[in-house]
Amino acid sequence: MATTLLKTSLFQAFPFTNKTFSIFLSPCRRRTRSIDLKASLMEGSSEVKENEEGSRGGKKKIFVAGATGSTGKRIVKQLLARGFAVKAGVRDIDKAKTTFSANPDLQFINADVTEGSAKLADAIGDDSDAVICATGFPRSWDLLAPWKVDNFGTVNLVEACRKRGVDRFILISSILVNGAAMGQLLNPAYIILNALGLVLIAKLQAEQYIRKSGINYTIIRPGGLRNDPPSGNIVMEPEDTLYEGSISRDQVAQVAVEALLHPESNYKVVEIVARAEAAKRTFEELFGSIKQR
Repeated sequence: MATTLLKTSLFQAFPFTNKTFSIFLSPCRRRTRSIDLKASLMEGSSEVKENEEGSRGGKKKIFVAGATGSTGKRIVKQLLARGFAVKAGVRDIDKAKTTFSANPDLQFINADVTEGSAKLADAIGDDSDAVICATGFPRSWDLLAPWKVDNFGTVNLVEACRKRGVDRFILISSILVNGAAMGQLLNPAYIILNALGLVLIAKLQAEQYIRKSGINYTIIRPGGLRNDPPSGNIVMEPEDTLYEGSISRDQVAQVAVEALLHPESNYKVVEIVARAEAAKRTFEELFGSIKQR
């Protein structure tokens, strides 16, 4: 399920702007398992205050779909660093074992979002407290691949959560998914990305399904993804606001993990980029500044 996000694409290194653009092809109710953690320090802190134990005592366990992808592996590493246990959903366990160092809090399990919700529910199991979806379709000539992964695959994952009673879901999506409604039909990034199997439309359809599902969601829409270390501070805006800009994958992973820790992120769609001139803000401030719709 983890995917290679068009690493060799010549677009990947460029930010979303009017002249240049970056390929971004990534990202029910549980009775007693809601994530209710609170970060105790400022953005970037590694200290966490836990208000509840995991579903079976001990550490909270987070299921990560797309765990060996360029963004997914960063999410896994940051979750472990913040004291979570991780169940890494991957299509190739041997690859996963070479991607991560051995860790008693890290478990690998076969999971492919295109194979239906029943198998995904088995992979998520009874011990997962939340799910983070960081999947993206693999490079191929299959124009239906974005729909198989970014649309139907995400829907399968949501349905698997509902089968298991997992009520916390975080999706890594993309800015410009609703570009048509934003008046960005002629934005080069919107044109190029949708030329690849209408990927942004596929992502938008999945977002809409999540929002109607009743699950407690946070949808994160990053700008153009960079593999280099963070530069600049995180800027967070409401949905359908940003149409250019870029951000380090490390910062995207950080936002995903922090969403688990801050109830201000519940039931929200946020768009993020990084800017050198932006003031540094806590995640409580960032998520709190976004209004629910």
